[in-house]
This record gives sequence, structure tokens and C-alpha cells, in this order.
Amino acid sequence: MKIQVKVKPNSKTEEISQKGDTLIVMVKEPPKEGRANQAVIKLLAKHFGVPQSQVKILSGFKKRGKVVEIMER
Repeated sequence: MKIQVKVKPNSKTEEISQKGDTLIVMVKEPPKEGRANQAVIKLLAKHFGVPQSQVKILSGFKKRGKVVEIMER
């Protein structure tokens, strides 16, 4: 399944909320060297109960708005 994600890096907490069809993912990591992207993958994998290898960022690697694919087992 593909989902729209808006990332908020440098947050005080790590959490996921929903606004319409978009998931708002707040991560503590800064948006440098892919650290925020890795934190997003880790948090989404935990949220959906899948391994991190099943979560892929399809577009928006350097933007706050991303399209992420969660692969079903």
C-alpha cells in the first residue's frame, strides 16, 4: 500500500498522527545524511507491524512530503 507522509524532523517526540489521507510523522532526528528518513522508516515499520525492509520511500527523499510504500507480507 502507498501512503502520503508529511515528515516533521527535529521534533521533541516521535509519533504518528493522521490528517485526512496524510500521515504526519514526527521524528527526533535532523534532516541530515538521511537520518530523518531512516527514523521515518523505523517508526512506520513499528506502527504497521512490519519489518523495516518492508517500508520504502518512493519519492520525496529530500522533501518533507513523501510517498511511502508499505509492502504486505
